[in-house]
Amino acid sequence: MCLCGLEYRTRINDFRCTKYRRSTLRFLQINLIHYICPTYSFIALLHLKLNHSLNSIVRCFVHLSYLGTNYNGWQRQPRHPSVQQTIEEAFEALLKRKVFCLGCGRTDAGVHAAQFFFLFDYKAELPSQFVFKINKMLPDDIAIHGVFPVEGTPHAQFSAVERTYEYYIHTVSNPYLSAISTLYHLENPDLKSMQAAANLLLLYQDYSRFCKCPLRVDNVFCQVKSAQLFANDSRNRLLFRITADRFIAAMNRVIVHRLLEVATGKLSLSDFEAILSGSVVPKSIRLAYPQGLHLVKATYPFLNLPSMSIPESGQNEYFWNKIE
Repeated sequence: MCLCGLEYRTRINDFRCTKYRRSTLRFLQINLIHYICPTYSFIALLHLKLNHSLNSIVRCFVHLSYLGTNYNGWQRQPRHPSVQQTIEEAFEALLKRKVFCLGCGRTDAGVHAAQFFFLFDYKAELPSQFVFKINKMLPDDIAIHGVFPVEGTPHAQFSAVERTYEYYIHTVSNPYLSAISTLYHLENPDLKSMQAAANLLLLYQDYSRFCKCPLRVDNVFCQVKSAQLFANDSRNRLLFRITADRFIAAMNRVIVHRLLEVATGKLSLSDFEAILSGSVVPKSIRLAYPQGLHLVKATYPFLNLPSMSIPESGQNEYFWNKIE
């Protein structure tokens, strides 16, 4: 059992009473540090459930967006800045109480979110002009768009029925895009073969071959609902958009890397499908760079807000044409 807070400090004081228990104390300290990240969400969820059982409180879903460049992902990490930690500290400063946030997923370091949700429970009414005030306290790369009270105890991650990610690529150096898009020097990529490979994603549900750490994932089955490639008129910017009921660890980035291998002729369509079907075990799993990946939409049965993604078509090079 992971110890935290007052209980942890009490146990530590008890162990300090005798010299021969110092090794056990050190064991507890090491394990607390080692497990604090994976168990933080569990502790927060337990705290929220206890609050609901003991008090009459309101569960709120918070809609936000952020640039992940300066953060080590969404989830709180020891000795590394995270979006969750930054938000919790701002909420605690404004509300004058401890706040636990549970996000709709875990984005990797450097990954962005145009639409993200987290939940927190609050016992009283929020201060007036709460969204305005909290945004004044948050850094410029995080923005709160709205707070939505919900009935019951829905879960920010497990109650979501659909998510959409977009991955942006530019093929010519551009300092204005380097933080939100990935530079790949592609010469005449085969975009039709790339889209043909993307179409195959809808035919399979086992994505263990497209997971960074499949042995650590209990459920590797995902239902991909759409996978579409777009390009601008100059073909120097690409956008890959994928929607599924759920995603597993780094699945999007592994898929993008494989699609780029197809586009550059390093991987045939038949080999791509062999990996996807599980008939071939890849020698290695490589990930596309994180800065091009954006979570753009999360959908709930009770909450479905418009996506902030870029329009699909238009009349200049910053708009997208669908690759058939």
